[in-house]
Amino acid sequence: MMELPIPVAPQATPSTPSWIELTKRLGAEFAARGVKADESDRFVAENFAALKQHGFASAGIPLELGGGGASYPEMCHVLRELAHYCSSTALAFAMHTHQVMVMTWKWRHKKAPVDDMLKRIADQSLLLLSSGGSDWLQGSGTATRVEGGYLISARKVFSSGAPAGNLLITSAIYDDPDAGATVLHFAVPMTASGISIVPTWQAMGMRGTGSHDIVLSNVFVPDQAISLRREPGKWHPAFHIVVMVALPLIYSVYVGVAEAARDLTIQQVKKRSCDQQLCYKVGGLDNELTAAKLALQHMISTSISSQPGFDVTNQVLTGRNLVARAVLNVVDQAMDVAGGRSFYRSFGLEKLFRDAQGVRYHPLKEDAQRTLSGQLALDWNLDSL
Repeated sequence: MMELPIPVAPQATPSTPSWIELTKRLGAEFAARGVKADESDRFVAENFAALKQHGFASAGIPLELGGGGASYPEMCHVLRELAHYCSSTALAFAMHTHQVMVMTWKWRHKKAPVDDMLKRIADQSLLLLSSGGSDWLQGSGTATRVEGGYLISARKVFSSGAPAGNLLITSAIYDDPDAGATVLHFAVPMTASGISIVPTWQAMGMRGTGSHDIVLSNVFVPDQAISLRREPGKWHPAFHIVVMVALPLIYSVYVGVAEAARDLTIQQVKKRSCDQQLCYKVGGLDNELTAAKLALQHMISTSISSQPGFDVTNQVLTGRNLVARAVLNVVDQAMDVAGGRSFYRSFGLEKLFRDAQGVRYHPLKEDAQRTLSGQLALDWNLDSL
């Protein structure tokens, strides 16, 4: 099947590693560990340790800040390739990567003062955790004002990579006596007093992501750690940047899962006698995979050539739902093409089918995206969603 290329920037210096080739070299080990993690609901800790050891934690940070200098399209490609070997490693690592790339975008395009944080991530190989997908516009948890800062109490769900994380990027709601309810955004070390991980992650798929709950019990966050204040439930410019940068990275993972499902299926059916009906089904499978790739390419090209705002957010979110629909069709049709063998866990397609189901749950889901698209088309109120 002809590959649809994803652009990769040239390496900045001869000594800069090829992140794609390094991913491929590590892939077999990642795959073996991923299967064991899936079977036992265990976090892919060894794979994350390997990612840190080989510099992936700072791969997307600019060279001048001590990072690996990988471009945004290259990081999308890395996550897509990583998913061929271990879906859970790729998805959990995407949650770190998208936050690094958001900060990198702000540093490059807005001259935001995030260079110290990026240098720190590079120097210490820090891994970032996020609660943004579950909090979204509304936020969750409470912030109580105390001298010098706030005490935060919250329970953050779906915190992928929780066992390996160093910093949690999250938010809580402060009842400001003047401004009213205000969402505070901040980073807090996972070693802070009052933070605990509750091992809740026993899921249908992506079982190795360690997407446990993180509980904050009166965790102190100093004033200087508050990076953003906003009104809950309303779009803020920061969310347009997050959508534009984060979603193509996350959905690159699911296109990689779909590619792995297609390749495994083709390897299987090539061993069988071919007939017209089988060719027809395989052609349909490849149509769906091509649709997923084209939608992902549209998301990536939009992100690297545009400025954040509602129009770009709409384009990326539309692409997110087109990718999701096509990925689910790929794994569904792959099960049908492979036949009864696909029902055996030992074959591997059953795991990919389960892992692909996670594509449904990242914001914004199709109903909300279609509402936003309709609001834009009809010039309706765009304050909240």
